[in-house]
Amino acid sequence: MGKHQKRIAAPRSWKIERKVSYWTVKPRPGPHPEDRSMPLLLVVRDMLKLADNSREAKRILNESNVVVNGKARKDHKFPVGIFDILSIPLVKTNYMMLLDKKGRLSLVEIGEEETSKKLCRVDGKRMIKEGKIQLNLHDGRNILPGERGEEIKTRDSLMVSVPDNAILQHFAYKEGSKVVVLGGKHSAQTGEIEEIKIVRSSEPDVVRIKPLEGEGSFETVEDYVFVVGEKKIEMPGLNS
Repeated sequence: MGKHQKRIAAPRSWKIERKVSYWTVKPRPGPHPEDRSMPLLLVVRDMLKLADNSREAKRILNESNVVVNGKARKDHKFPVGIFDILSIPLVKTNYMMLLDKKGRLSLVEIGEEETSKKLCRVDGKRMIKEGKIQLNLHDGRNILPGERGEEIKTRDSLMVSVPDNAILQHFAYKEGSKVVVLGGKHSAQTGEIEEIKIVRSSEPDVVRIKPLEGEGSFETVEDYVFVVGEKKIEMPGLNS
């Protein structure tokens, strides 16, 4: 993997101009994959338009003016990914990173009361020392659920407090749960799980989803499915 990123070859999920210069910022390896996150400098300069150039954007970051998931971030290469909460205290604005219908990363403004919690998907679950269960979340977090560890399954979603990672709510990955699609031609579409089809091969399982708006249903691979509630959508910025 190279240390530099050509602007023209940047992931299609990045909302940046492609031909204004040759190079752009390459995200540092971190909690999100490259195609589902953007370097913090590009978020500040290209998405929020808080700076005219990289020097101004770095100054904003070095002065601890940008908070991601409850922590001030100064690293201009820090990757900001799906469902991350970004706050600018000086101007009292808060945003959540989501995907739009074209599969591009976009910021949705949220209220101050919504910045103290974050939705995370359980991507892994394993046993550690002393028989404790550890949950590995989609954004790189590792948490110990305590007595609730048995009931929480892989691909379930958790609403956790930030930055202390306490579990506030648990949403099961099951038929009837509300989901948002994070990839493919149905990107950003919300719906309800109708059926989870187990595929007896190396291929991923298939999920049939009924859209919350419109008729019919569609199928997508389970890797694209993110549970956002059970009886209703519990996330701001998503159409209910």
